[in-house]
Amino acid sequence: MTTSPSASVLRIERIQARILDIPTIRPHKLSFGAIQRQSPVIVQLWLSDGASGFGEAATIGGPSWNEESPESIRHAIDSYLAPAVIGQDAGRFEQLLQRMDLACKGNRFAKSAVEQAAIDAVARSLGLPVWQLLGGKQRESLPLAWTLASGDSAKDIEEAEKMLAARRHRIFKLKIGARAPQEDVAHVARIARALDGRASMTVDVNQAWDGATARRYLPEMIDAGVGLIEQPVAQWNEEALRQLTATLPHTALVMADETVCTPQDAMRLARHNACHVFSLKIAKHGGLLRTRAVADVARAADIGWYGGTMLETSVGSAASAHVFATLGGTHHNCELFGPQLLVDDIVEQQMVLSDFALQLPDGPGFGLTVVPERLDRFDRARQGLTPVHVDLGRASAQPA
Repeated sequence: MTTSPSASVLRIERIQARILDIPTIRPHKLSFGAIQRQSPVIVQLWLSDGASGFGEAATIGGPSWNEESPESIRHAIDSYLAPAVIGQDAGRFEQLLQRMDLACKGNRFAKSAVEQAAIDAVARSLGLPVWQLLGGKQRESLPLAWTLASGDSAKDIEEAEKMLAARRHRIFKLKIGARAPQEDVAHVARIARALDGRASMTVDVNQAWDGATARRYLPEMIDAGVGLIEQPVAQWNEEALRQLTATLPHTALVMADETVCTPQDAMRLARHNACHVFSLKIAKHGGLLRTRAVADVARAADIGWYGGTMLETSVGSAASAHVFATLGGTHHNCELFGPQLLVDDIVEQQMVLSDFALQLPDGPGFGLTVVPERLDRFDRARQGLTPVHVDLGRASAQPA
């Protein structure tokens, strides 16, 4: 007896999206404000064989980072993306993306969460780790950065010393841009002097400066020991990014983040020699497959890549780790520390962090087990919280 081709198809039967609200262990300050809780959208997708998988779309401070918000992400999934893919073969990942593109323009964060859940579910059904569906891993672990973002030099130095002593992190990113540039330079210099020779330093300006300000103050930070500079100017200001790449001291590299979202963005930046490094984030690229597409452009253009984060729980962090582990080319570590910044997580056991690196899980799917009770605990619908707002440097969340 022969089996018909359709008998082995893993069809998508149901999709659920919900917004969680999880406090952070401390305020996380950026150039546009501070957050005290994260609000990821967690997607669960069920297949016709009973397997299910999870995906995540996290923003930073609600819609403060880009056009999408937790509320818009959930709406796009419930109203447009889920209807477009339910009943389809979950294993045809590219076709799922095409159907979502036809149903809903943009909304890369929302599409990423659905794609992650489909890939996780299919991998679990097959008993394979996700990295095996993405071409195979090229590394077992990823050196892990930590962001120092309290805004207080003494507190940041104390935090960094604890991380070094515990052998958790020796790569540190400093969030700047909220204060006067002279104050930022002094802040960075104090931390750099304290950690001199024991850690590498990155600054993330989060688009806060214009070109002239960046050209004036970044050399001082480079002299203090900064080796990587992330998105110093506005997303649209590609010309200033190109000038900085061409003129800053060669001891530091310029990294594009908000400016590189699509493969087309990557092609344009590569053609104009506008940066040395791409910050890869699966949410802003629209999923794992399109992250690989951006990374392919980087490799072809001799541009390095860095594994960025949107401060996801372990679900989104593991999804990122799986795709990052498969990438070739020159890489500049990763910062998948989101689970460590949250007061609690939604999985039984987080990815192992040892000897300054994140160890890639090898179990089926993303290799983690989501705990339903923890999803329920942080579910906004159960907590009755209002959406998060970032206002005047402070984040607030009030009971509805």
